Amino acid sequence: MINLELPKKLRASANQAHQVAAEIFRPASRKYDLAEHEYPVELDTMAAMVEGLSDSGSQDISGATGGRKAGESNEGDSHATELLGNSNGGNMSALMNALETSWGDVGLMLSIPYQGLGNAAIAAVATDEQLSRFGKVWAAMAITEPSFGSDSAAVTTTAVLDGDEWVLNGTKIFVTAGSRATHIVVWATVDKSAGRAAIKSFVVPRDAKGLTVSRLEHKLGIKASDTAELRLEDCRIPKDNILGSPEVNVEKGFAGVMQTFDNTRPLVAGMAVGVGRAALEELRKVLTDAGVEISYDKPANNQHAAAAEFLRLEADWESAYLLSLRAAWMADNKKPNSLEASMSKAKAGRMGTDVTLKAVELAGTTGYSQRTLLEKWARDSKILDIFEGTQQIQQLIVARRVLGLSSDKLK
Repeated sequence: MINLELPKKLRASANQAHQVAAEIFRPASRKYDLAEHEYPVELDTMAAMVEGLSDSGSQDISGATGGRKAGESNEGDSHATELLGNSNGGNMSALMNALETSWGDVGLMLSIPYQGLGNAAIAAVATDEQLSRFGKVWAAMAITEPSFGSDSAAVTTTAVLDGDEWVLNGTKIFVTAGSRATHIVVWATVDKSAGRAAIKSFVVPRDAKGLTVSRLEHKLGIKASDTAELRLEDCRIPKDNILGSPEVNVEKGFAGVMQTFDNTRPLVAGMAVGVGRAALEELRKVLTDAGVEISYDKPANNQHAAAAEFLRLEADWESAYLLSLRAAWMADNKKPNSLEASMSKAKAGRMGTDVTLKAVELAGTTGYSQRTLLEKWARDSKILDIFEGTQQIQQLIVARRVLGLSSDKLK
């Protein structure tokens, strides 16, 4: 028998995150959607709570770091914690907390201080010494450049070793928390002639000389989150700020930096699941108030068309939720999860946009107006099908894994 109930410890952590989402994020959601680029002062309270939980040894509320601390595994997954006979540790807790906080507001979730996506990169591949230095920083992640989007191997930002320092040059765009984070995890190539194998990730302090914020983007959704363009002009950082090994291993490629995605893609899937659940709950209220009965005892084709559509959306949501749980569980149990991480991201990203847009449609004028948050969730959900690898990229990765083909064989 398969038990799909969450262990008690994870339920407690998720309940904490839900309380934050309900009491802090949801009430401020519309405010910061209308005031793009304004710093959410409520997050200062949030930062203090996260720091307190971290110091007490509890799981972080957002869990973006995956829960890894110095001395734990750095092979792309967090050190496992034994719960009910299974190793449901940092990644599973991070997934559930991302889900709950995104139920409140995904833009605010992405803005939680000291819980950036760059923190997941540090947790995935940093050495113990680097974890001791960077374990408590607020790290954004800078990958995308003006010349490319989803093809992470096309990085043109360069890192040249000059004595005891790396010198970085390049431009990064769409950097989440790029103007607020204390550090930026920058992807750069140490040798353009070596191709993707030479792509490494570097921890750059936000106040490093040569690093500037060019502009903040005006966006369709997640407006509470700052999204920045960064320029690196002869930006110097210490030699040991490179994450993982500085050696160029052509055989391994850039698998080291790509380990980050095996941790973060299930998290993004969890964000989509959280937004999708919020939309389904609101849609159920709207339909019930309109007199539409949703029954689990009658065939869908014998019910109101809106009820039948709701059941379809709910089933789609459930499948995305279970795929996300599977990907996080595999990471915690030291099982390669690249395929499952992409499957969860692809399914949840598509589900999120489908559910939220259908909710707007089925709710009629209520859904299209600002009387509820339905239209906002429809805008917010789109980015979850794009960043950390688009829908098309995820399907390409899944196809390669299933067919056993390399990236040069299936493009």
